[in-house]
Amino acid sequence: MNYIRTAMLLAAMTALFMGIGFMIGGQSGMMIALAIAAAMNLFSYWNADKMVLRMHHAKEVDERSAPDFYRMVQRLAQNADLPMPKVYIINNPQPNAFATGRNPQNAAVAATTGLLDMLTPEEVAGVMAHELAHVKNHDTLIMTITATIAGAISMLANFAFFFGGNRNNPLGFVGVILMMIVAPMAAMIVQMAISRTREYAADRMGAQICGEPMWLASALAKISGGVARIHNPDAEANPATAHMFIMNPLSGERMDNLFSTHPNTQNRIDELRKLAQSGMGTGGGSSFSQTQAASSGPWGGQPRPSARQPERPKGPWG
Repeated sequence: MNYIRTAMLLAAMTALFMGIGFMIGGQSGMMIALAIAAAMNLFSYWNADKMVLRMHHAKEVDERSAPDFYRMVQRLAQNADLPMPKVYIINNPQPNAFATGRNPQNAAVAATTGLLDMLTPEEVAGVMAHELAHVKNHDTLIMTITATIAGAISMLANFAFFFGGNRNNPLGFVGVILMMIVAPMAAMIVQMAISRTREYAADRMGAQICGEPMWLASALAKISGGVARIHNPDAEANPATAHMFIMNPLSGERMDNLFSTHPNTQNRIDELRKLAQSGMGTGGGSSFSQTQAASSGPWGGQPRPSARQPERPKGPWG
């Protein structure tokens, strides 16, 4: 159902783009704007992962510098039948994480130090499973396509101001002004709706990857509180990357409305609880207990490290 919604939203954005292009300059004007927007977004598609990681000052880690975190991502990638992504840590106290990369073969996952410090290993596993679900679902590609169309719509609206539209526009210059205001806003709403739809799909697949829906549910509750309290200067400086994070880093937004990049947190938790109640995982809070069988989750048969050891050496969890 999520895939159907995404396809319908993409179709709506494409139809909006085609209609605006015809009203402004006919077929030739529409194709010129599309070519320019596609060229701009093609560059972003091939370089978006490096740009985003640089914006947020992410540092790549390996099995030596962050052994437990790296091995956890490795185990989850195996569960998801994905190539091992590059792993990054962002020195930022706000708990958050994101995935980037144009395809599973060129993917990267990143978590903040705030996420690693605030959450238990099981909760971190739920978060990283969610990010790997984005990789597996090719959500980066989907969002690139929507960004391309949204950019083309905004460009067409700007063209309307200079060229005034064509004779097919029944509202004349007033219609051009309305188009300049309404068209980009409509494109933004559809783009955000697609992003919110993909978050629900990633939550579900992430729960399947780690095997415990309540790990992610508990993590979302903690992240929501942390995001509301802790400012993220890098995200504020680069608001266009907000939709990539597991939770909106710009504010502790609680309302699921047309202008939000993410679903309401409680709605996401409720959906994960339904998965747990349907029989996936243990379905209880005891899954976070240190007394649970060590064979459960990405830690395998090894003792699970603590995320709150005060004497831990450099790197997350030792």
